[in-house]
Amino acid sequence: MASGKKFKLAPGKVILFILCLAVAYIMVVPFVWMVSASFKLNTEIFNYPIEWIPKVFHLDNYDAVMTDINYPVNFFNSAKLAVIITVLQLFTCSLAAFAFSKLHFPGRDKIFLGYLATMMIPWHAIMIPQFIIVRSLGLYNTHWSLIVLQAFSAFGVFLLRQNMLSIPNSLSEAARIDGCSSFRIYWNIILPLTKTGLATLCVLSFNGIWNDYMGPMIYLDSEALKTIQIALASFREQYSANFGAILAGTVISIIPVVIVYACAQKYIVEGIAYAGVKG
Repeated sequence: MASGKKFKLAPGKVILFILCLAVAYIMVVPFVWMVSASFKLNTEIFNYPIEWIPKVFHLDNYDAVMTDINYPVNFFNSAKLAVIITVLQLFTCSLAAFAFSKLHFPGRDKIFLGYLATMMIPWHAIMIPQFIIVRSLGLYNTHWSLIVLQAFSAFGVFLLRQNMLSIPNSLSEAARIDGCSSFRIYWNIILPLTKTGLATLCVLSFNGIWNDYMGPMIYLDSEALKTIQIALASFREQYSANFGAILAGTVISIIPVVIVYACAQKYIVEGIAYAGVKG
């Protein structure tokens, strides 16, 4: 080198890089195999050695998924619930986080601690009481049952509150001196500076709602209302030997999650880091 400096690789970094490659390989290979197998006939899926690129791409598996069952309707139901609930969580959690981080009222910290304590209660412990309440309100077998139950998130409030604590209070105080109301401070000042936390919560909420199986199974009975996860489960029962069609349905089901992660992946680690560092 012209500068005469020698480039040295730290053994620790090399080991960490190799470990990351190994973990990435273990995580990615099953998805690659799944996509490849979804274009194969059943007789070709389990051939050894594995043919990562099919000689002939068969679209019959995807035709079976889209025509033989109510898959498009189930896909739309999942997308509808995921979008509506995610938007509601972003709004409700950000409002609550603003109150717990920037407003001062008696018992604020104790109320927040009690709110966080709800995260320690297993969902299975409140599953039956929730079902009784939903049925008594006449929301059973409607999408409203899932929307009302999941529109609020204690974890989302915690995540956004920790993010908002990193914003200097001087901004809020200056805006209040200028005559801004609390909601205007929240909407025009705090919310734009919380994009990292909002993006993180958006990804995590969308992923959790999209992959939710127990909720739709308990509260939805009509075939026209069921989500994609219920459809996949019934599809596996109906086509227990048609692995190609099952894999094709699984590939379609993960496309929205992959798109959401691809659009907001750079915010995920940063947003979670805010939640863990700032207190």
